[in-house]
Amino acid sequence: MFGYGSLVWRPAFPYIDRRPAHIDGWARRFWQASTDHRGTPEAPGRVVTLIESPGARCEGAAYQVASDDLEVVLAGLDDREKGGYQRHRIALHLRGPHETISQGLVYVASDGNPHFVGHEPLDTIARTVVRSSGPSGRNDEYVLELARALRELDAMDTHVFALEARVRAHAFAED
Repeated sequence: MFGYGSLVWRPAFPYIDRRPAHIDGWARRFWQASTDHRGTPEAPGRVVTLIESPGARCEGAAYQVASDDLEVVLAGLDDREKGGYQRHRIALHLRGPHETISQGLVYVASDGNPHFVGHEPLDTIARTVVRSSGPSGRNDEYVLELARALRELDAMDTHVFALEARVRAHAFAED
C-alpha cells in the first residue's frame, strides 16, 4: 500500500513493515475537496491527490500488509477514501540499502470525480485550509502533519512545503 497523504502520518491499519518509497510519473497536489474528513459539504477542505506528471516523483511511505489482514484493511481504506478516490496498481520504488521495485496499491482521485477542484493558487488553497475543519479534524493539521512526516522521511515536495508556509502565514494573520 502506498501512502502519499494522511496515510504517511496516520495509516490507522495494521501493517508488517513501513518503508520510505516513491512512485514515478505522479505529482502530489492539494486539488481534491474534502467534504467528509477535513471539511464539510458546506465548507469543503483540501486534501491531496495524485496528478499524472511525466518526469515527476512522489515520495511517501509503503506499507506491507499481512495477507490475513488485507481484506479488512482494503475495506477500511475503501471507506476512508470514498470521497472520489479509486484504487490503482502501481510500481513502488522502495528505499533501503538497495532500492527495490514492488507492485502496490494506491488511491487516486482523478479529475473526473465530483470533489476534484484542480489547480488553484496556493494562497487560495491556504485560506481554504486555515478555515476548514471536518470529522477527522482541522484541515491545517492535515497540511502541517503531512509536511512534518515528509521531512521525517527525508522526502522533498515543493508543493506541500510551499503550502505549509502559506498556511502558517494565513493562520498567523487570522489570529
